[in-house]
Amino acid sequence: MPENEQDVVPAAASEASPRVALVMGSDSDWATMKSASDILTEFGIPFEVEVVSAHRTPDKMIAFGREAAGRGIRVIIAGAGGAAHLPGMLASVTTLPVIGVPVALVKLDGLDSLLSIVQMPAGIPVATVSIGGAANAGLLAARILGASDPAISSRLAEYAQSLAELVEEKNVALKRAL
Repeated sequence: MPENEQDVVPAAASEASPRVALVMGSDSDWATMKSASDILTEFGIPFEVEVVSAHRTPDKMIAFGREAAGRGIRVIIAGAGGAAHLPGMLASVTTLPVIGVPVALVKLDGLDSLLSIVQMPAGIPVATVSIGGAANAGLLAARILGASDPAISSRLAEYAQSLAELVEEKNVALKRAL
């Protein structure tokens, strides 16, 4: 676990029953995965954080995946580096949507992780974001939940509007600087 326990168990994780599980193969993946927790927190979506290794704790991983829906989880975001089997293995034991986040390691800059996550066999889908794209994984989880939750959908619309306003502000600032 990272040195500061507060960095691992965000406040949103303890306020209500989690709807999203944010899992990673190693605590070293937290530097990448934290941006997903930031997005979920921003949207007020309760979540849990867990280290679950497909290779070092396979029994825990299988139990986690099989029990997630029964605990109220609606989306799993799984980050993994290297061989990156965690997202696909979780997808193989649950019917919940799984979003894979390829985590860049020192070698291959995460390309190995991306290819491992995105090349799933037919019947075991894993939505895959860009290498290190945990923020987009958080947004995708919010969109999945927002499809049946008007409050989240409304917050997503406000978020999209704020992005449009930010682009326009940058456009004006650029033109002034020319």
